[in-house]
Amino acid sequence: MRIKNLNLKNFRNYTEESINFSDGLNIIYGRNAQGKTNLAEAVYYLCTGTSPRAKRDKQLIRRGEEYAEISAETEGRYGKLELYARICETGREIRINGNKISRNADILGNLFSVFFSPRELRLIQDGPDERRRFLNVFISQLSRPYYIALVRYNRVLEQRNNLLKDKNPDTAYDLLPVWDEELCKYAAAVACRRAEYISRLAPRASEIHARLTDGSEELKISPEKKYAGSEEEIKNKLYSELRNNYERDLRLGFTASGPHRDDISIEINGEDAKMYASQGQTRTAALSLKLAEVEIFKEVSGEYPVLVLDDVLSELDLPRRKKLMGCTSGLQTVLTCTHAERVLGGLDANRIKIEGGKVKP
Repeated sequence: MRIKNLNLKNFRNYTEESINFSDGLNIIYGRNAQGKTNLAEAVYYLCTGTSPRAKRDKQLIRRGEEYAEISAETEGRYGKLELYARICETGREIRINGNKISRNADILGNLFSVFFSPRELRLIQDGPDERRRFLNVFISQLSRPYYIALVRYNRVLEQRNNLLKDKNPDTAYDLLPVWDEELCKYAAAVACRRAEYISRLAPRASEIHARLTDGSEELKISPEKKYAGSEEEIKNKLYSELRNNYERDLRLGFTASGPHRDDISIEINGEDAKMYASQGQTRTAALSLKLAEVEIFKEVSGEYPVLVLDDVLSELDLPRRKKLMGCTSGLQTVLTCTHAERVLGGLDANRIKIEGGKVKP
């Protein structure tokens, strides 16, 4: 998969701009606060229907304007696709080849993308929420059934939690079994898909990490074994766990069991990465996970995704920087940095200079 061009209107600090991409390495460079990250964000938005850094779509609209537009022409093994998004204060409109898309599930899978920025270090440094977010975005692009099950699980979970906050425990005891049946069905689908993709992700991330560190460090990724087995086994186990803990959940006011509480373990040389990894080790581990994603996209879909690397090189030493660039060979990469020559060396690349939200020749 690759993106041929990107058109922006009233997006972040861009008034109106068009950018052409090559099939290989595209280096977006310029001084800080010129709009390089905004351009990377626009690519990711068309791939997933979400921003990697804005909580609300209206934050993407240029100040003083009523709407923003992003469009792109893409190409993959199934031919060309035209992607379009119009974002307003009151909502948005997404079109694929001119056809209006009403569900976010229909956006996923048209153009695969793997995104890395310094914010992705939270995957290692922060709590379980960040690691679940990583898995959810990753798997949802590859599996529409997973995304649908996840959305439905979260809706039922919200209803169950509202019931647990009810001041009348008799009502809760009467209605909880009804919600539990639905919750466990979707929970089992989510847990099974996560286990499947972690089993693919772990060995590839470990292999890439060894390559980036010349074998001096060992990265180990492992899931919690709380919900293992077939979908039916997971469903029955969770249902029993929920039924046996009504009193606890009512006391807490929320559901304390289920895949919304899952985590994955990340270790470097046998030590918990969150607790003991240096900044350089954290960055390398996070990069390894993202590059492992790239390989799994290729295995599952038959095509490489668009790799978006936002300000990823500034904290890497020269050997790791060279190894990282070697990992991008053969796939379309959009890379932002402040100085193109520090990245290029002898590499063939499409250089795009950004200054004040404009492409400079």
